[in-house]
Amino acid sequence: MSESNESRPARSRVVLRNISSRAWEHPADRGALVALRKLKGFDTVVKLVSGLFRERKWRLLFLGAAIRVDERQFPVLHRALQDAAGILDAEPVPELFVMGDPSFNAWCIGMDKPFILLNSGLVDLMDEDELRWVLAHELGHAMSGHAIYRTILDRLLKLTRSLGAIPIAGLGARVILAGLMEWQRKSELSADRAGLLATQDPAAAYRALMKLASGGHLEDLDQTSFFEQGAEYDDTDLRDSVLKIQLVEGRSHPMPVSRASELRKWVDSGAYTSILAGEYPTRDTDDEAKLSEAAQDAANSYSEAFRETQDSLGRLVHDAAGWLGSAKVWLDDQWRRRDDDEEAS
Repeated sequence: MSESNESRPARSRVVLRNISSRAWEHPADRGALVALRKLKGFDTVVKLVSGLFRERKWRLLFLGAAIRVDERQFPVLHRALQDAAGILDAEPVPELFVMGDPSFNAWCIGMDKPFILLNSGLVDLMDEDELRWVLAHELGHAMSGHAIYRTILDRLLKLTRSLGAIPIAGLGARVILAGLMEWQRKSELSADRAGLLATQDPAAAYRALMKLASGGHLEDLDQTSFFEQGAEYDDTDLRDSVLKIQLVEGRSHPMPVSRASELRKWVDSGAYTSILAGEYPTRDTDDEAKLSEAAQDAANSYSEAFRETQDSLGRLVHDAAGWLGSAKVWLDDQWRRRDDDEEAS
């Protein structure tokens, strides 16, 4: 692990009592989750089936091949996770394991009793504040119940491979899969927000994403340049827009520069500050969440992103829609004048 914060003075954070995961979920993610939560009993069955064998198998694997974090093993990580769980009022706190692997990755595994796994490469890469953001990101996945959808996604991945030889069936499965992959990318944005709410330090979140993109070398990086790079990635020509769709189609995570940009937009929107001020939904109201409102919020988020995007493909379609609207007004006016002339004659 890079620099520890043990010697630094503790920084006060707002504890978000009884906060619902709906507070940090991206609208496109929240819409799907509200629908799933309406299926009473479905989540219980999926959790039960997963907990009987699959989760026990994974937990046994990491008990034998990794290090379980506690007060004596990786105490800085233990403290960071306990702190993040305390801020998000998460109970119970998932178990945490560190596995010897040089790649930069972390997972939240399981549905019945989720646990978190960090690769040693990630532990070496980040300081305590950055790791707290990573751990809270994974905790956000657990609190939202994303693993249920990922189970469905895994099944569809297998279905796609088995139906690939059947043109029509394969096409239908691919369309469904593309939709679920889009959901998963949005769920990562939700988890990024959960991480920020736990750290309450946007700079730490941005640093973590910069390190994930660069492999470290923070002394050689500049946050302003990083966000300028993100803006350039967004502002591309039509050809690059098509290529970007192909690049992200099969990705479970958005690009690091996009994640940082989306997180900063959320902060700038005022939603982050409002939550810290105590304006957030609570878990006891989750059953009252309306599917129609969640669906409308999801639709609005896509419309707003499409309307405001700097991406040239979005700009082209938006401008074309505006031109067509103007053309319709002109044509309606011409037809009205013709009708008036005919009536006058």
